Amino acid sequence: MKKICLFIVCMFVFIPFVCAITKQETGNQTTNSNVIKEEKENQTTEDDLLNDGKSAILIESTTGKVLYEKNSHDRYAPASMTKIMSMILIMEAIGDGKLSWNENLVASEYAASMGGSQIFLQPNEKMSVKDLFKAVAIGSANDATVVFAERISGTEKKFVKKMNEKAKELGLKDTNFKNAVGLDEANHYSSAYDMAMMAKELIKYEKIFEFTTIYEDYLRQNTDNKFWLVNTNKLIKTYEGADGLKTGYTKEAGYCLTATAKKDDMRLIATIMGASDSKKRNSNMSTLLDYGFNSYEMQVEVKKGQVVSKKNISKAKNEVIEIVPKKDASILIEKGEENKSLNYELELNKIKLPVKKGDKIGILKLKDANKVIGKVDLTVKEDVKKASIIQLYKRSIKSIISGSL
Repeated sequence: MKKICLFIVCMFVFIPFVCAITKQETGNQTTNSNVIKEEKENQTTEDDLLNDGKSAILIESTTGKVLYEKNSHDRYAPASMTKIMSMILIMEAIGDGKLSWNENLVASEYAASMGGSQIFLQPNEKMSVKDLFKAVAIGSANDATVVFAERISGTEKKFVKKMNEKAKELGLKDTNFKNAVGLDEANHYSSAYDMAMMAKELIKYEKIFEFTTIYEDYLRQNTDNKFWLVNTNKLIKTYEGADGLKTGYTKEAGYCLTATAKKDDMRLIATIMGASDSKKRNSNMSTLLDYGFNSYEMQVEVKKGQVVSKKNISKAKNEVIEIVPKKDASILIEKGEENKSLNYELELNKIKLPVKKGDKIGILKLKDANKVIGKVDLTVKEDVKKASIIQLYKRSIKSIISGSL
């Protein structure tokens, strides 16, 4: 009986104590949970920028620095963004003199049979390189793209091989092309990162913007088959500074876009893949570009075309040539960050005449103290021609008279 009474007393003493502890622990758990929840709500994540699309990336075009990415190396069908690589090879062929803007190309039956986006070329129809390139850059025309592929490489298949070789040359590891136009096909894929890098390569040919900034134009002017071209990239009309580059859509790929825009001294390149519709894709692209322009700026040390050195070349028509960088020598900094104290040094190659403006003749190394943080190719400000025999003779006489020889 005594034992039973003692047990009852203990129960009355300890139960309230245990309940109090349990209540306190439960309260602490609730408080901790609320703190964790509040911390998560206050965190800024990458997904705050995008609410649609499978993958994306934002880079600064000069340095290639990645400012934002989401699954940027995941492989997806790129749709007509494939034509970015096709346009690289076309611009290369023009730059190498293998094609000219005024040359007329003939559409084969195969090219004319291409489906999807097209300008309805007829077999054996002739069209200038300039107009065909408009069709590719503005209207994303599959038939025009294949005309170029066959002209440059003989067949589309051989052209695609060149596309893949170029991708490897650029160090791209998430890309494999099976056709030149972007139609869905097994093992035809790329990534947001690779597409942005291809765009970075394409815009080295500045003439590209003469086409990608056109919102509407016509082909076959003054004929019964006049064709209205409307740019598939609506951003060039709705986003300030937008000047390219390439849209894409297929059922497998979804809505895709690689865009370029420039404000002040900074150019951004962004890619979105697999968006659910074009409106969301364009809205998200605007948000992505806004983020870049609002957060970063370029510190330009040497402007494109600024004379950084002069060199005497006795056999040149104009003995003194001026040396300039081919593009701005600059670095990317966050807005509000104090400008860095930079310097540069030049490395010149042996100059062989004649030299055309745009030819690489050396490198400008941008340095932070002794650390090289950037490199820019150097060229001549104006074409440098060889001096004539008469000019060289006159210079020799002048040197003899002045006592230099």
